Amino acid sequence: MINEGWLSKVIFTTVRLQDTDLNKVTIGRNGDFLSSSLSRAVNTYLNNQAAVATWFERCANRQSTIVFCVDVNHIHDLAAAFRSRNVDARFVTGNTPNHIRANTIDAFKKGEFPVLLNCGVFTEGTDIPNIDCVLLARPTKSRNLLVQMIGRGMRLSPGKENCHVIDMVTSLKTGITTTPTLYGLDPDELVQSAEVKDLQDLREIREQELAARERPAELNVNGDTQEMRSVKVTYTDYSSISDLIEDNLGERHIRQLSRYSWVQVNDDDFVLSSSGRGFLRIQKQGHYFHVQYTARLLREASPYARPRKIIKNALTLEDAVHGADKFAEHALTPLVLIESHTAWRKASATDAQVRFLNRFRPVENKLWPDTITKGKAQDMITKLKFGARGRFERITLAKKRADRELENGRKMQKLKAREIVKVGPLESD
Repeated sequence: MINEGWLSKVIFTTVRLQDTDLNKVTIGRNGDFLSSSLSRAVNTYLNNQAAVATWFERCANRQSTIVFCVDVNHIHDLAAAFRSRNVDARFVTGNTPNHIRANTIDAFKKGEFPVLLNCGVFTEGTDIPNIDCVLLARPTKSRNLLVQMIGRGMRLSPGKENCHVIDMVTSLKTGITTTPTLYGLDPDELVQSAEVKDLQDLREIREQELAARERPAELNVNGDTQEMRSVKVTYTDYSSISDLIEDNLGERHIRQLSRYSWVQVNDDDFVLSSSGRGFLRIQKQGHYFHVQYTARLLREASPYARPRKIIKNALTLEDAVHGADKFAEHALTPLVLIESHTAWRKASATDAQVRFLNRFRPVENKLWPDTITKGKAQDMITKLKFGARGRFERITLAKKRADRELENGRKMQKLKAREIVKVGPLESD
């Protein structure tokens, strides 16, 4: 609909707040964060100052910004943070009298003030076409809620070029839904001023990259000056297979979708293994995800049965994971063996695990039982058994090709430089 001109173009910026911990926030019956508990974690001085600093850096030139907060207390505190910077920020809540709410919204539509804060009022059915900035100051586990909040800025309006969405991502370790996840990206992605097509292109790039590392945006909120510095993106090449299997970047996304210890063994290739009952495997083929179950045979010559496809043509990784998890609940019992947050995974690795892993490590970099947890060791072993060695070989070859192409490019530049002949001014008699 954006491409066909039915909705406004959107650009996204995500901001990670490292000091916000959502691990202890209570989950409500609807599966999303409980507002009272979430407010205590999110509604802090530093978070509110960071939100205002981000708005000044990215969107101070926007005409109409709508801000989504957690609760009424969050609204009051964040509005005060805006006003302390001389921004005319007003708000409406579910308790705002109808005539005051109508007058406030009407003034906002007319552009009489730039920032309107709310909590739970404008998530759906609101028609304010002039909104050209959406500040998501509250995290959510709900994909539908996230889409509804972003949707408030996607109405067409005369003179409106696009809508800028700022997603204050906070902690990325508790399964929250963020703008990158809407486009199939790892929730750990930090993006700056990216359009929808940019996010789609970024997904394709991430699928082809050897490995990616990102450092979080840094906010200076001390004193009266607050600024958002640029997000730095660096790339890390794996120098050994041990580096590859120790990398857990690929697990972060899928473990936001599942309670089980899925492991990424290749690009778009994930395994959930139970030593006693077999394993599940999710693989992307073409545009779809497929799930196979391979049962373990205890009294046969072959240790495993033939793979059996249990899910075909899932449109998203999320759909494939949910279906695979339901199957795992009766096929890979006891579940304690595959749960990602169970107590045994935090214990020290066994001698047998360490001996197996050290076969693939240099002598000077050997592991010891007290230097790695049992769960981490199990994940690394799963990677080795299900494709990490082949993946490392492909990564190594790709890096060699890239190095050769870079070196050839440098040689060509030198040759072209030699072909340039410079003639200075001629001396006159």
